[in-house]
Amino acid sequence: MIELEKYRSVTLENVKTWFKAAPVSAFQENGGGCVKIESLQIAVFNFSRRNEWYAVQNLCPHKMQMILSRGMIGSESGEPKVACPFHKKTFSLKTGKNLNGDECDIATYPVKVENDFVYVGLED
Repeated sequence: MIELEKYRSVTLENVKTWFKAAPVSAFQENGGGCVKIESLQIAVFNFSRRNEWYAVQNLCPHKMQMILSRGMIGSESGEPKVACPFHKKTFSLKTGKNLNGDECDIATYPVKVENDFVYVGLED
C-alpha cells in the first residue's frame, strides 16, 4: 500500500541529511530518473537546458503510481515543470504546485551536485 502522506516537501533550511543518490552520469540530460531512499521513491531531474537539478516525489497523486520520473519536463511562463505521463497534469519542479489548478500538489526536495554526484536533501 502506497502512503501519500509520507511525502512531505523539504526546504533547504530543513535539510538534516544529504543522501548520495547517484553519479551525475546516471541521469539523462533534460530527463529524470528515480532513486529509492528507504521507503520513498524520489524523481530526480537533470534539467540541463536550464542548468538546474530538481527532486520531487515519484508518486503521482492522481493515479497513485510511481511514474513522475518518466514525465516530460519543460517550462511554463518560466516555471520548470514535469507532466505526468499518464494524465498530463503538470507540477512545478520548484514548489510542487499542481499547475492545472487541482488541489493535489507534490513534495519537493533540495538537490546539490558535488564531485560529480547528485545529493537529495532530507529532514531525517
